[in-house]
Amino acid sequence: MKPTRTLHDLGQSLWLDNITRKLLNSSTLQRYIDEFSVTGLTSNPTIFDHAIKNSTDYDADISRKALSTQSAEDLFFELALADLTRAAELFQPVFARTDGVDGWVSLEVSPLLAHDANRTLAAARGLHRLGGKPNLFIKIPGTAEGLPAIEAAVFAGVPVNVTLLFSLEQYVAAAEAYLRGVERRIAAGLNPAVGSVASLFVSRWDVAVTEKIPGELANRLGIAIAQRTYKAYRELLASARFQRAANAGARAQRLLWASTGTKDPRAPDILYVKALAAPFTVNTMPDGTLKAFGDHGEVETILAADGGDCEAILASFVEAGIDIDALAARLQEEGAKSFVKSWNELMACIESKSTAIRKAG
Repeated sequence: MKPTRTLHDLGQSLWLDNITRKLLNSSTLQRYIDEFSVTGLTSNPTIFDHAIKNSTDYDADISRKALSTQSAEDLFFELALADLTRAAELFQPVFARTDGVDGWVSLEVSPLLAHDANRTLAAARGLHRLGGKPNLFIKIPGTAEGLPAIEAAVFAGVPVNVTLLFSLEQYVAAAEAYLRGVERRIAAGLNPAVGSVASLFVSRWDVAVTEKIPGELANRLGIAIAQRTYKAYRELLASARFQRAANAGARAQRLLWASTGTKDPRAPDILYVKALAAPFTVNTMPDGTLKAFGDHGEVETILAADGGDCEAILASFVEAGIDIDALAARLQEEGAKSFVKSWNELMACIESKSTAIRKAG
């Protein structure tokens, strides 16, 4: 049995953190589903920027639209939804078999809206309606400005992948926004079973401190933050508040590990996957990490519900001069800026290809 199957049977969902037209056209995604127990996928502006910029797979569609008055943003969402609806169909059997717990794909609203709750909500509702698939998550950043949009989107019945979470505090704020949306649906007599995941970014913590800490703490901060957040997740699932909502038909917002590809070439390539094995969670990973774990992964222990030794490890980072709260805020801000940069590059790429095609025509 492949290690990926062992991890799946443990109760963790393995998702692919990638989507390209080549993955679909070559049946590679189907192979990942069959061979590596992949049950969903995530996308972001950086992934689509690389997919469109580094291939000609989208040129025919861009060519057909080049003479239209569509904006680059509208054309992008058309291209992205073409891919994601195909992927959603591949995961539909999982979605049906798990009654909507698993089998999701994700599309992010424009990162330019990260600080505008009303426009984020409007975009989320529009994209979900346009996608037309029940297993399409709309990604909304868990920034302070994004939290009202998350609550409102859930109340509107839009499944949400809360992205750009870096700390226990950011996770709890996102989880509470989700619960408020669910509770409003219950109060309004609506079906409260709206799907959601909360995505905690892991490896970026270790990248941020790599030059500032003693060697024995290398690549331990992200996992400790994840352990601390997992404890809060388990406590929320056991809380009277969530259980009241569940009794009315609400679903749990699953915790998702994001940014789980190893960035340090000296560290094991399956570092974060091995360390973050836990039932009723999701791990979304790039192709290389997925294949590495399928080849030589191992599942030795699962995360402790009480957070294990995370507080002692985090105390060591504080002693080394790391301000964890300040770093969490900085990482979220930098993450949002990074997606904006990729978004702008993506729009420029689509504009450039459209212009070249118009000139050629």
